[in-house]
Formats: sequence, C-alpha cells, structure tokens
Amino acid sequence: MDAWWHTVWITLQAEFADIGDIREVTRITLRLLIAAVLGGMLGFEREQQGKAAGVRTHMLVALGAALFVLVPQVSGAQADAMSRVVQGVIAGIGFLGAGTILKGHADEAGQHVKGLTTAAGLWMTAAIGVAAGLGREATAVLSTLLALGVFSLMPRIVRLLEKDSP
Repeated sequence: MDAWWHTVWITLQAEFADIGDIREVTRITLRLLIAAVLGGMLGFEREQQGKAAGVRTHMLVALGAALFVLVPQVSGAQADAMSRVVQGVIAGIGFLGAGTILKGHADEAGQHVKGLTTAAGLWMTAAIGVAAGLGREATAVLSTLLALGVFSLMPRIVRLLEKDSP
C-alpha cells in the first residue's frame, strides 16, 4: 500500500514538473499576467463604449494567444515551429473575429456592416498577447497604447473633422 502512494506521488510530481525553477515560474507568470492586463485594458475601453466584446473577451483572447506561443517556446520549439503556431493563432482569431461581423439591411448609404472594429480589436488583442507571450513586453505595451489611441482618440478626431467640413 505504501509503494502505491509513493508511485502516485512520484507520477504527480513528474506531471507537474514542466516548470523547472522559480525564474521560469516568474517568467511565465509575468508574461501571462501582462497579456491578460493589456487585453483587459482594451476590453475595458470597448466595454465602456457599449461594445459586445468587453473585458473578459479581450483578456481571454490575449491570454490564450500568449499561452499558445509560450508553451512551445518554453518547450524548446524551433523558429519554424513557432512560425506555424503564430500562423495558427492568427487564423483562429480570424474565425473569432468573423463571428463578430454582422451585415444588416441596406440603409440610405448602402449596406450596413457592424462589428468590423470589434473584429480588428480582437485581432490586435491577439497580436498583443503573442508579443507578451514571446517576451516582447515593451512591444506589447506600446501596441496597447497605440490601440487605445485608435479606439478612443480617432472617433473624436473624425467628429471634429466632419464638423469642420462643409
């Protein structure tokens, strides 16, 4: 009976030994946390604007994208394998984004399409997650700030320009 518990304990230790030391735990935790926080920032802005994809969606997209690139990287994947992983993340987010785009009935100006900015925002959030997962935290932060600028400043600039035009 004692040998049985010992075997189970050794097996459990081996199964959860994918993170070797405290440096690796810190690195993985930091990258995933940064991805989630940055995605949450974009999601918060979208939620404040009453958009369908909010904080949780953006956090999960960024976190998932980071995890998809982090696991193979930590496992020692080669550059060509990482390239395929990134391509898969991009394609997968494309399907998710496509689900947010709705084509409505025609109005005076023509076809009415909704959700393109949401789809593009989710795509950008995934890219930010990939950057964070690959350890490019400064790039992820800068990209988030630029995306926030596009989300919040560009509508104001467009309104000002439309008001000034005859």
